[in-house]
Amino acid sequence: MLRSLADYLQCWTHLLADADGRRLIRAHARELPVAEAPSAEQVDHALNAAMDWVGRAQDHSGDGGMGSLHLVRGWGPTYPETTGYLIPTLLAAARKLRRSDLAGRAVRAADTLLALQRPDGGWQGGRVGEHRPSVVFNTAQVIRGMLAVHAHTGEQRYLDAAVRAGGWIVNVQEPDGSWSRHNFMGAARVYDTYVDAPLLLLHRITGEPVLKEAALRNLHWVKGRQAANGWFMDADNTVKHNDRPIIHTLAYTIDGLGECGELLGDPQWTAMAAAAARPLRDRFLERGALHGRYDRSWNGSEAFITTGGAQLVVAWQRLARMGMETAYSDAAARMRGWLVALQERTAEGPPAVRGALTGSVPLWGRYEKFACPNWATKYLADALLCADGRTFC
Repeated sequence: MLRSLADYLQCWTHLLADADGRRLIRAHARELPVAEAPSAEQVDHALNAAMDWVGRAQDHSGDGGMGSLHLVRGWGPTYPETTGYLIPTLLAAARKLRRSDLAGRAVRAADTLLALQRPDGGWQGGRVGEHRPSVVFNTAQVIRGMLAVHAHTGEQRYLDAAVRAGGWIVNVQEPDGSWSRHNFMGAARVYDTYVDAPLLLLHRITGEPVLKEAALRNLHWVKGRQAANGWFMDADNTVKHNDRPIIHTLAYTIDGLGECGELLGDPQWTAMAAAAARPLRDRFLERGALHGRYDRSWNGSEAFITTGGAQLVVAWQRLARMGMETAYSDAAARMRGWLVALQERTAEGPPAVRGALTGSVPLWGRYEKFACPNWATKYLADALLCADGRTFC
């Protein structure tokens, strides 16, 4: 506790001593902007800025992967999980923005991850240098990157790596369809619907039935964890706060279900996604803002988590595209505009943060405080990429 308090005070002292830091604090202390849909020009400008920041993250890693930025400690080491799912974002942005440099960065990141794959077929949890064991969720996100680069280059080695990883995920699945022993905290979590989708994508390419069977087993397990009002048990990335999960992991769960429903052509999974997406959508449209956590009655608490908001844009846009209520598209457009405004606010800070999102708004909120996690900017880019209702989501 004392260490945490000391770190907190150090961050404040550091930021207040710097002119850029003081501007960033003032920007985050202002009242949140009204959520309005951004123009096409704003979307392109924000997407370019976000991808420029991702490029800086890669350049600072030293190994071709992507880390995150802490406002006091600086750039961190490569995070294999988020580097993995940044690859499809880089490739989609390269196409939309006609920036070949982004495609080159995607291939470089994939080659870095190939070198980091474990003998068991998985990828480690946490950051490079932390020497953690292979983790199912993290490995599945690298599969997303391997499949995207395989589609881009046609090179078999990326698909081979994905096949090895998928085989490992299938082999360590629990009899009830969950994953726990080889997952974060050693606990089964419903946000592994975001594991199911990469398995189904891999099944589409290879035709291996065990991949689809594993995804379906997990989806049925998740089905038993959803309450009548759409809320999910076992949805947080902690044990302590499982009674009020963060919107980041709720959004993983929702979008994983929506993607699986689309890949399988089965509306039951899409309906589950909508049941949880709708309460968050309605609260956002009514109040113009969201909290960072929601309990089983959909009562909110804590500061807004930018990653979750951006993920919800993708999930809402997917549901809209699949024929759900037009309110999903309205919510996605307004949240997209809100995120662009928050990105512009962060640009008032030190040059290193420009183009990124802080983990929480304000930046001293509980989630990734005083930091720009690379996954927040990844999902901001995804939210911008699906602004036309078709690309990426």
